Amino acid sequence: MVRIRLFRVGAKRQPSYRVVVADQRSPRDGRFIEIIGHYNPRTDPPTVDINEERALYWLSQGAQPSEAVQHMLRTQGIWDKHLAAAEAPGSAEDADAPAEEVA
Repeated sequence: MVRIRLFRVGAKRQPSYRVVVADQRSPRDGRFIEIIGHYNPRTDPPTVDINEERALYWLSQGAQPSEAVQHMLRTQGIWDKHLAAAEAPGSAEDADAPAEEVA
């Protein structure tokens, strides 16, 4: 399973994170597929920069975000866009179906 999660970078006691798409079986700081953003908890307020287009792409492909990344996606508004896009194709099919006439 593909996950969207945090990849720790930075010096000792000075954490900074990359938001990456990785295979679930890979170690936290191991192999990843793509970097889609970064997160710095040491600034006030914490800095979150996620590429919305790539995040939506990976979510549409079935990638599951970790709890921390899902919280970030919600605060950025990306999670709501993903849910709206996931519901839209189902409702569009219903709208395209011909209405049954009652005689």
